[in-house]
Amino acid sequence: MSIDRKLAITVRISREIRRDRRSIALIIGAPIIVMLLIRFSFQDQKSVLNEVAPALIATMAMFFVFVLTGISFLRERSQGTLERLLSTAVSRSDLLIGYLAGFLIFALVQSIIILMYTLFIVDVDYAGKIWDIIAILLIVTIASVSMGIFVSTFAKNEF
Repeated sequence: MSIDRKLAITVRISREIRRDRRSIALIIGAPIIVMLLIRFSFQDQKSVLNEVAPALIATMAMFFVFVLTGISFLRERSQGTLERLLSTAVSRSDLLIGYLAGFLIFALVQSIIILMYTLFIVDVDYAGKIWDIIAILLIVTIASVSMGIFVSTFAKNEF
């Protein structure tokens, strides 16, 4: 197990996601649009929105991180990149940790975008629960990346 190999895989995943416009739109655009729709849905019910906001943040983060990871990992498989990496001197644990770290970087960015947009643009009153929300969001993000990789190993296409 080499740190250099894990880091190289993480950097390669980061480059691939940054180059793909669909992934960038999924990271930034889709969560903002959905949270904006939620804001308009609860426009007259501010107290209800304040109560359900932590659950909405966690649910949206879980959904979008899962979709981002699943689709990106499936693209890696369908393009043959994963098979080419397996034919090199990279071990399976290097691959797994490298992919987890690469996807986790963008998943955390996506979760932070969802959190900040909800707190400041949707204007949710979080009443000092910010550290609780961040801790749960971190756990949900890590679990969603892991689930996305796991489920996409069995998927045949993006649907």
